[in-house]
Amino acid sequence: MDCAPGERDAFAELWATALTATGYVALTSGEFVVQVGRYAQSLVAALGSDSFDPAPVARVGASLVELGLTSPETLAGSVQLIGERLPRLVGEDRAHLLPALLSAFAGGFTTAMRQRIFRDQEEIRQAVMDARRGAETALLASEARFKAMFTQTAVGIAITDSNGTLVEVNSACARMFDYPVEKMPGMHVDDLRYPDEPSAMRRPLKELLTGRRDSYRMERMLRKSDGSPLWTDLSVTLVRDEAGAPQFVVGMLEDITERHLLEQRLRHQANHDPLTGLGNRALFTERLNAAFAKGGDHRVGICYLDLDGFKVINDSLGHDIGDELLAAVAIRLEGLVSGPDRLVARMGGDEFVVLMEHCESIDEVIALAERILAAFAVPVRIGGHRLSVSASIGLVERPVAGTTPAETMRDADVTLYWAKADGKNRWAGYNYERNAREVARFTLAARMPAAVESEEFYVDYQPIVRLADGKLVGVEALVRWSHPEFGRLGPDQFIGLAEETGLIVPLGRWVLREATRQARRWRDIYGDQAPWVSVNVAARQTVEPTLVDDIATILRAAELPPSSIQLELTESAIMATTGVPLEALRALSDMGVRIAIDDFGTGYSNLAYLRHLPVHSIKLAGRFMEGLRAAPDADEADARIVSTLVELAHALGHDVVAEGVEDPEQAERLRLIGCDTAQGWLFAKPGPPEEIERWLES
Repeated sequence: MDCAPGERDAFAELWATALTATGYVALTSGEFVVQVGRYAQSLVAALGSDSFDPAPVARVGASLVELGLTSPETLAGSVQLIGERLPRLVGEDRAHLLPALLSAFAGGFTTAMRQRIFRDQEEIRQAVMDARRGAETALLASEARFKAMFTQTAVGIAITDSNGTLVEVNSACARMFDYPVEKMPGMHVDDLRYPDEPSAMRRPLKELLTGRRDSYRMERMLRKSDGSPLWTDLSVTLVRDEAGAPQFVVGMLEDITERHLLEQRLRHQANHDPLTGLGNRALFTERLNAAFAKGGDHRVGICYLDLDGFKVINDSLGHDIGDELLAAVAIRLEGLVSGPDRLVARMGGDEFVVLMEHCESIDEVIALAERILAAFAVPVRIGGHRLSVSASIGLVERPVAGTTPAETMRDADVTLYWAKADGKNRWAGYNYERNAREVARFTLAARMPAAVESEEFYVDYQPIVRLADGKLVGVEALVRWSHPEFGRLGPDQFIGLAEETGLIVPLGRWVLREATRQARRWRDIYGDQAPWVSVNVAARQTVEPTLVDDIATILRAAELPPSSIQLELTESAIMATTGVPLEALRALSDMGVRIAIDDFGTGYSNLAYLRHLPVHSIKLAGRFMEGLRAAPDADEADARIVSTLVELAHALGHDVVAEGVEDPEQAERLRLIGCDTAQGWLFAKPGPPEEIERWLES
């Protein structure tokens, strides 16, 4: 990605002007602008690249040091200018890479400064050693060179005796600590330490003053004259006398306060959400991994929450109101959670998470979830709106031993989904048994498409018998699944899943094709005595635009008259049928296909609407059969309901089939009531086609 040359040149001129104010460059003004333009081009290319590479950016930072621009103002001014101007050149959509670019730039600059200090330190050390070992002429020359380096370098230099008392400092060092240069000799190095410094930080100097080491280097926070912190890159070297005993110490300091503050800002930006100020996903993941790294009997708890209906607020009131609501939610969460072993983070969108380290039990996590729900129940006033917000919360609490952060977050995500599915504005805790059922459902859903192709499904048939003479007149086709892992599965174990995933359409098409193939075989064997076949159709299938054509094609392929097939829809599904689905049912009815209402009497039928539907048969729900048993189990209320439904169906011109008939008393009472046909275990359980053929042949 590149920006317009004019925009880049303007940025280069502005940057060159800012750099010139921080130090001297041995180039003409025009040459320097051209050079800075190359630097700008490198930064633009890095920020616009699909795959960010920090190396070219680090080289730009190092190049400034090579030009002699070594002051803290050079780094601070460049970072500020780049941060403000560069996103405008490459577009705001690349701004998320800016912290990484600034970090690489600052890292290149400070690394080059560190290398420069090493070179200066080695020259000073060599000058000291030459001064001690050389002849008088060489001694004078070395001392002069040392003095020049000592006074002119921009690096702070301090010399102490073997007790740690300052003997001499250069002006650069005095400026860093904000002391007059003449005030510092005689001070002890302990006077420059920051209060409450860990004792381990003092050990290297003690070892050096006692001669147990010759040098060390570290980043160190020291104290300025007014007590404010001074972050330094400190390199310390021991100079020994002719006998090898410690004589004095030379310390070289680089002021890295600006870089340290920049790193803190970049680290905060990288680990915190800019909208709410909460920790972000990266910080949460880091803390979660650290908690699991402790091992042992350490326990963690997680509250993973998602706002209910947040999209409606965004869509209706605007994203500005939505952002303010998220910020208000963050404030409420922070008010409920406190302590160094607690972290509130925004995972993205309207999802938040609370990490509870050193958790005692699930009760502690549940108590927090209850407080969150109670706090969210209080409306929020934003932009003149009184907004009510609720949340669904998934809870996980467990020992870190025996599991992983990834598994724990997966389970938290699962429980959040459970809370949503169970009605929202509630919490749901992790349950191994429920998760096992969900995993089984997912496994079934994942395998179902291949199962249709590999013919793991098969069809059983249950007789439908005419009550007047006991003759078999029809059968209901019932799909089964011979699963290679779970064994034989009934429709109650996978039909709902097929409807949820949309796989009911290809599965229903397969069942219809298989049922018509079998109906054709029976027709070839038994002629007009062959039963018609009833096939269940889901509501999802009726909205398919190709339903009528598919059924017509299947019937033609089987060379069957349409009256050989009956399609069953549940009462709730057929009563909700309007528009295109209703036209499809009418087209099928006009074609000659029979339409039946399954489980009739369990819904709330609009009788005025029912009389206009293309229905041929009504199947009474099996629950009405209980009251038709012989005394004392008989229930006259059920008998009157069934009698009324049969009379109603006949008045509308529909046949009536009773489902769930299990004993002769029920069959006899249905016959007396006037019910046309029945099915149930009294006659036969669903079985393979061979069972139907034995029935027909007997």
